[in-house]
Amino acid sequence: QVQLVESGGGSVQAGGTLTLSCTTSGERVVAMAWFRQAPQKELQGVSCMHFSDGTTFYSDSVKGRFTISRDSDKNTVYLQMSDLKPEDTATYFCATDSSPFPCQVAIRGLPRAALNAWGQGIRVAVSS
Repeated sequence: QVQLVESGGGSVQAGGTLTLSCTTSGERVVAMAWFRQAPQKELQGVSCMHFSDGTTFYSDSVKGRFTISRDSDKNTVYLQMSDLKPEDTATYFCATDSSPFPCQVAIRGLPRAALNAWGQGIRVAVSS
């Protein structure tokens, strides 16, 4: 089993920066994705990383503003969010699976049941 614990988040004005962290424990995993869900909206893929080669993926809505990175010594994946916009307001989740999964698919959106490990969710609020 994999356990994920998120930290970071909070409230910021438009144009600001926040960094989310997702620390894993338990089974070794080979990829990590970030999703977000705004009120009354569907779960949206945000970013993803394959650990084997460091390949990263971003949704069009965050490309150029968000950066996913990893500290393998700390078993932590980060999502640095810059130039935040009010439309980035959502609850953010990190997620992974015991088995490899394709980031390209995760970015386009997955049902929660597709991945077997999810963080608790962390709120990001961006005011204009």
